[in-house]
Amino acid sequence: MDPFFVGIIVFLFVLAVFDLSVGVSNDAVNFLNSAVGTKVASYKRIILVAGLGVFIGAVMSNGMMDIARHGIFRPEYFSFFDILCICMAVMVTDIVLLDIFNNLGMPTSTTVSLVFGLLGATFATSLLKIYGGESGLDLVHMINSQKALEIILGIFLSVAIAFIFGVIVQFLSRMLFSFDLKTKMKWKAGIFGGIATTAIVYFMLIKGAKSLTFMTPEVKGWIDGHQMLIVLGSLVFFSVLMQVLHWCKVNVLKVTVLLGTFALAMAFSGNDLVNFIGVPLTGFESFLDYSAHGTGDPSGFMMDSLNGPASTPIYFLLAAGVVMVVSLATSPKVRHVSKTEVSLGSQMEGDEIFSSSKIGRQLVRWTQRSLDTVKSNTPASVRRWLNHRFDSEKMDLDEGAAFDLVRGTVNLMLAGVLIAVGTSLKLPLSTTFVTFMVAMGTSLADRAWSRESAVFRITGVITVIGGWFVTAFVAFSAAALIASAMHLGGLWVLYLFAVLAIMILIRSNRRFRRKQAEVEQTTVLGQLLGSKDEHEKRVLFRTYMTDCQLDVLNHARETYDAMAKGFINEDARKLRKATRKVVKYKTTIKEYRRKQMLGLRGLAAVDTLRYSSPMHLSNNALSDINYCLRRMGESCLEHVDNNFRPLPKEQAAMLADIAGQVDTLYADSVEAIKSGDGEAIAAVRIECNRQKLEAAKRVGVLIEQLRTVSTDQLKVMYVYLNMLQETREMLAMLHKMLRAAYRIQRPTIEPEGQELIMG
Repeated sequence: MDPFFVGIIVFLFVLAVFDLSVGVSNDAVNFLNSAVGTKVASYKRIILVAGLGVFIGAVMSNGMMDIARHGIFRPEYFSFFDILCICMAVMVTDIVLLDIFNNLGMPTSTTVSLVFGLLGATFATSLLKIYGGESGLDLVHMINSQKALEIILGIFLSVAIAFIFGVIVQFLSRMLFSFDLKTKMKWKAGIFGGIATTAIVYFMLIKGAKSLTFMTPEVKGWIDGHQMLIVLGSLVFFSVLMQVLHWCKVNVLKVTVLLGTFALAMAFSGNDLVNFIGVPLTGFESFLDYSAHGTGDPSGFMMDSLNGPASTPIYFLLAAGVVMVVSLATSPKVRHVSKTEVSLGSQMEGDEIFSSSKIGRQLVRWTQRSLDTVKSNTPASVRRWLNHRFDSEKMDLDEGAAFDLVRGTVNLMLAGVLIAVGTSLKLPLSTTFVTFMVAMGTSLADRAWSRESAVFRITGVITVIGGWFVTAFVAFSAAALIASAMHLGGLWVLYLFAVLAIMILIRSNRRFRRKQAEVEQTTVLGQLLGSKDEHEKRVLFRTYMTDCQLDVLNHARETYDAMAKGFINEDARKLRKATRKVVKYKTTIKEYRRKQMLGLRGLAAVDTLRYSSPMHLSNNALSDINYCLRRMGESCLEHVDNNFRPLPKEQAAMLADIAGQVDTLYADSVEAIKSGDGEAIAAVRIECNRQKLEAAKRVGVLIEQLRTVSTDQLKVMYVYLNMLQETREMLAMLHKMLRAAYRIQRPTIEPEGQELIMG
């Protein structure tokens, strides 16, 4: 038994543990979002229900790993060493790719990652074998591309079918119940709860039965032959049960949401387990076969044995279930990924995760025109009735919930039905895509995408869908490159990539935790939008405004210093970096303004009047500061980048002195705003005014000097003049911003409520 190969197998199982962790962190979004979005229970209880489903699904899985054994490649054409290269390349690619998506908070398909990783690694290995001179090999026969084509077809089918059905079913459900659940659920609770529970049970039987160990062929055959009887019997039984529970003051919608969460978690664990441990088990089975029958030549021992079916030993399933449950309960990335879908489907406006895009704006514009056409041809009485049914003012949400229990139930019920029907019809529907697009369709039907939030939500949906295609492309390309390197480099390269993958994951987790700690301050806006206490809202609004101001001032301080030093030292790289940062930062300032408007709208009317004027004054001043930096950066970069004459020593020393004073001024401004001390802010404003006047004097002196400056120095002196003028303008804007900061800290308003007067 070669210790090198033993080490590779050990690495494969270590990578499998990491893959289970990052995989369940990403897939958790599929079965957690409805429960998390509705706040049906505490997060710990939701995790407990989902964890139970995950563990049962994993343990009862039949462990059939055929897709990893011979679903993509024909093992009789590949040697033991080839299989090790393919397995290691797929695992390294899969865990790093999924971890990247988890860090970004983006749900993606583990099935797509696995299939295209296998396809890429097999493709590269096949080419190397063919062009390496091995006879009798044909790329067409070595690769089974049918499965990859099914996955691609599944993407399009899942996106379209799930979204359309989500819109239709949620629209009908909302017309039936409206948002006033307290008065509309008296006699409808039993029927709706019965339909939802029946759909979930049907999903568990049709989708989950095939992967459970105790399901014999006879039992499966009976279920297939009596589906209608099962559905009708379940519908009657659960409808009566749910109505009785409703009379007993039990919220049947909460019961259905938790039951649906359990069902989806169990099905995902049972059916998607192959995505996490299928490849390592393939490598392990190959190693056992080679150890028993190999002749010492790993490159000559062909893996015909992988063509047969395999059952995973129960201890592997138990271990996989434990790892998945622990990861589900402890990984902070679970919430991070789940937050994306919940935010995109939230009934309330809030801190949008995504910014707008051109295609998003165009889609909103086209949709709005279509809706206007429909409205103009709809009778006024029908419009009034629909508006009454969709009046979200009557919605009674639990604190912190993103949408109500009707939508949460429809999300789980419809996702389960579509997946079950697709499975019975042998349609390649992706479970990840179905659950996500159903949630997006129901949120659209519920009018959660208002005119103010639609462009951001649509951009988010497009981004997630684009991420699925990126997953396929990157998985194929990365696995192909890594497999090629391993095949050419030998066993040491396999070890190198395994260690590198583990190091990347450890470093990624550390960076993610640091990033989460830094992002904690952004929750201020979320607390503001969710608070009902007026005093707390005022405090949170001032805190958020202060955080935005400090961030922009720190940006301006760093950028101005970089531009001054870049111009003096003729550092084009530093100037280019600073200028690009300023251009990008314009979007950040716009986003701050938008979020501040959301916060302002959440305040009481009198507070809105108090804070509106200084908020706009502050934002305008900060935007102008950034614009001043952009103008001076562009002129300096153009001059230095063209290798024109450098700034003379006298002016360079003067500019360095100015930069030092401005840097100190920005630092003092930050400290004064942090403290909220009116006297400190006033003192900084006086110093700001003094430096502004000093800059104006230097501009006047320089203009006089330009009359006597030699022609060869004229160009650089004009750039220097532009920088002095922009510095003066920037200081003027800083002066205004400090005034606005003080007015936000000390707001008062006249009795008439017409004009702000700040002390």
